[in-house]
Amino acid sequence: MFLTPLCQLSFLGNGVPGVFAKSPDNHPMKSLRLKPGKEKSLLRRHPWVFDGAIASGGSGVSGCAEAGETVRIDSSGGQFLAWAAFSLQSKIRARVWSFNEAQRIDATFIGAACARAILARSFFNIQSDGLRLIHGESDGLPGLVVDRYGDTLVAQFSSCGSERFKAVIVDALLKQTGLTRLYERSDASVRSLEGLPEATGWLAGSGNTEVILTEHDWKLSLDIASGHKTGFYLDQRDSRHKFSQYTRRMGFKRVLNCYSYTGGFTVAALAGGAAHVTSIDSSGPAIDRAIANVALNGFDANRTTMRDADVNAALRQYVKDGATFDAIVLDPPKFAPTTYHAERAARAYKDINRLALTLLEPGGALFTYSCSGGISADLFHKIVAGAGLDAGVDAYITERMGGAPDHPMTVTFPEGEYLKGLVLVKKLV
Repeated sequence: MFLTPLCQLSFLGNGVPGVFAKSPDNHPMKSLRLKPGKEKSLLRRHPWVFDGAIASGGSGVSGCAEAGETVRIDSSGGQFLAWAAFSLQSKIRARVWSFNEAQRIDATFIGAACARAILARSFFNIQSDGLRLIHGESDGLPGLVVDRYGDTLVAQFSSCGSERFKAVIVDALLKQTGLTRLYERSDASVRSLEGLPEATGWLAGSGNTEVILTEHDWKLSLDIASGHKTGFYLDQRDSRHKFSQYTRRMGFKRVLNCYSYTGGFTVAALAGGAAHVTSIDSSGPAIDRAIANVALNGFDANRTTMRDADVNAALRQYVKDGATFDAIVLDPPKFAPTTYHAERAARAYKDINRLALTLLEPGGALFTYSCSGGISADLFHKIVAGAGLDAGVDAYITERMGGAPDHPMTVTFPEGEYLKGLVLVKKLV
């Protein structure tokens, strides 16, 4: 699908009819010219060009570009701004590869970008054999996510540009890591926005998709073929460790893990000495995996209660029953994928946080998160503050949490901060 010619957009050739722009190696290169004033974000090195920023009709030659093809981005006055991967269907019409006019976007460029991203992980303190090697735009490889689980790589290609360079990327990853197994999990819904079909399966090697990773003081099993994202939520690695530390230091006995998925926070709480952990998730297979992860770490199953249930309904019932907990984790799925959904999502976040704060014992801790790109860190703080007011509860904010360091945001790409978290300790009465 991604090789279908796309001709509906006006492409510009240095403002001279019949002449395309030239790439650094002097090959014809199509270019997009922006509307006046729309170059500001690119001058700040932001890597996205939205469809509404592009000039249309009459100002240059008409041409065709294939999805994922590298195009030159020019200002309204013809000034070079960037080389980018083109997409016709996405609102993000172009994703920047490089801001260097002399840069050639080819296999050598892609290989070097992969190598830099992998090398950068040596800068971070990652206490696990499961880590993110490439984090999309933050690593200069838009639309590409690569995770390593022990001896296995899992890649997700979610943009036309990364899809077009897929074979090159696979070769580079295997060369840079020395591994022989690479599984594709390009089944995220965002691919449909780029006009790409879902794709999963082995791109290199073969074998069992079940993996056991070591993280801090515990082990966690997962299936790279069926688990969420690329198999697991590696971005919460440090938050799980922090929760285990709080549990041990503050002596939490009764813990509630909401949206527990496969039990990462449950295992962390048990490792921290919790007497009993109740885990709630609406997925039966996730609950089964959580039970297996408790057993994998040698913990007594009697120290846990696993509930296949709706979290909101369960929280309301606990409030009605007068139940309380020493520590609670709220790690819900994405309520607001974009700012368009923010208002409705804010109500949902506020409601679950209000209920959780009501259920929390004085001196207890709430670890609460939002992974919604449409909810900023500032807005999330305000939502939780509103939840506290509605619950009649005051609490200390003792930590601000984010994604693990191998899921970086950069100074030029604040959208990389999709995961926000707060640690609140309920004030003593």
